[in-house]
Amino acid sequence: MKPAIKIGYGYDVHQLAPQVDFWLGGIKIPHTHGAIGHSDADVLIHAICDALLGAANLRDIGFHFSDKDSKYKGIDSKILLKEVMNLIDEKGFKIGNIDTTICLQEPKIGPYIEDIKTCLSEVMDLDKADISIKATTTETLGFVGKKEGVAAHAVVLIYKD
Repeated sequence: MKPAIKIGYGYDVHQLAPQVDFWLGGIKIPHTHGAIGHSDADVLIHAICDALLGAANLRDIGFHFSDKDSKYKGIDSKILLKEVMNLIDEKGFKIGNIDTTICLQEPKIGPYIEDIKTCLSEVMDLDKADISIKATTTETLGFVGKKEGVAAHAVVLIYKD
């Protein structure tokens, strides 16, 4: 019998713009620029959602929460993550762990990592020890390095008992 262990990968990117709130991992980070998108443009939560949905073979975040649907305009991404958690639970999966990387030139994310982990652990009812948040710059290369955008990668492991 094949073990009921699945992995999933998620990626998201959003453009940065001045005088927009910057939401990352469910918390508002003070900065001169924020991510723009149909929702609150939280790239970290979106990448986690896509990784979870992919691992459970449930398509992607755009399939479940279309940017063509006005009910998701400006929505708090924590609400989307809670719904994804419900979908995962309905299929009988639990989360083993989540590993993420945020690609951002500035601001520095290090001071906010524990707050992000706390927020995500509360939303997902998951131990903080099972959530890894890393951040990197791109050494001034590409759209991230030019401070034009932010990207996030996420890998998850889900399983059935």
